[in-house]
Amino acid sequence: MSHTSRTRIPARRRLAAVITTLAAALALTTTTSTAVPTAPGDIATPTATPGDIVTSTPTSFHPLPNQPTHTNAWHLTYRSTTAKGAPNVVSGTLIVPKDARTGPRPLVTYAVGTVGLADQCAPSAGFPKGTTVEANLINQAVQRGWAVAVTDYEGLGTPGDHTYTVGRAEGHAVLDAARAALRHPEAGRSGLSDQSPIGIMGYSQGGQASSWAAELHDSYAPELNVKGTATGGVPADLLEVADFNDGNIGAGLILMAATGQHAAFPELELDKYLNAKGRAYVDFMKKNCVAVDTVAGLFQRISDVTVTNPLDQPDWQQRLTESNVGTHAPDHPVYLYHGGLDELIPYSVGRQLRADWCGRGANVQWRSHPLLGHIGAVTVGAFPAMDWLGERFAGRPAQGNCS
Repeated sequence: MSHTSRTRIPARRRLAAVITTLAAALALTTTTSTAVPTAPGDIATPTATPGDIVTSTPTSFHPLPNQPTHTNAWHLTYRSTTAKGAPNVVSGTLIVPKDARTGPRPLVTYAVGTVGLADQCAPSAGFPKGTTVEANLINQAVQRGWAVAVTDYEGLGTPGDHTYTVGRAEGHAVLDAARAALRHPEAGRSGLSDQSPIGIMGYSQGGQASSWAAELHDSYAPELNVKGTATGGVPADLLEVADFNDGNIGAGLILMAATGQHAAFPELELDKYLNAKGRAYVDFMKKNCVAVDTVAGLFQRISDVTVTNPLDQPDWQQRLTESNVGTHAPDHPVYLYHGGLDELIPYSVGRQLRADWCGRGANVQWRSHPLLGHIGAVTVGAFPAMDWLGERFAGRPAQGNCS
């Protein structure tokens, strides 16, 4: 690769624990989710304005199988925008507590972490079954009386391939999910309005998506009343993350990311770089969810699945660099957190994002979790992150710690 390699965390010593944790956390999505059907007419003529609702269907929200929640929920398809600026349609879910609240209810637009490339992995596919992994964290927001809009991202639950790790497409989908929530026919009766304070939240892939949404807010959706973004485990530099995981426990994610980039930019021609093994992996990943994909790719190197490494090519490097986070200061406060023992996204990448945002004048509250790896930080880190968002919704000033 064309950039400097770094000393890696001794992840192999933690291999058994990581596989066990990852499989336990994510296997339900792999085995029991069902795809949300999308009628062919849903995307035939996208509506004119990003965030406009194309379809809305009542659904249900269960954090665990058969676990009741006192909520209303709707499966949505809504107009959004691709990384190249073209109109598209994305699916997602709007969840609102049944608590008779009438005032401007806070809304969180929530970006989930990596789930996979297949349609059955979409968050909205698992909510009725209680098998969406981060539903328990989402439920914590709902229990606070907040409405939550959860995007499925481009190509999950709708026709086409998932543009995994393409930051601009993800950011659009996150912001347009909030727009769709506010435009829903039941918004007024649910306490949602243009005055509702909005928070953006996500971790891992969701950290990339929420960070991109934070950076895009002032140019793409300035009318949204965003009070803060809570984002963690952010893969802010995809080339750095790929180098870190090449031959490491997250190696399968490199090929997933390459597949997602090709979905957004077909001119990258991923297939011409793959050998027979690589093509088989891509086909497998497109049919399965992340627990299987990640374990199947353990300790593989990109050289094992390619005839030529695409990440060494200028066009690939340009597209991956375009998804970097930290090039624009969010126009609202940010809570940024990262596990010190992260075995998938280097801690140094999180620290650099803090430095980049702070250097551009952003209001950043940085929180390190020194003893936590990637999976541990998603759960432990979410609760102080939500507390921080609650302070923003209450109108209290954010005290950053850039200095």
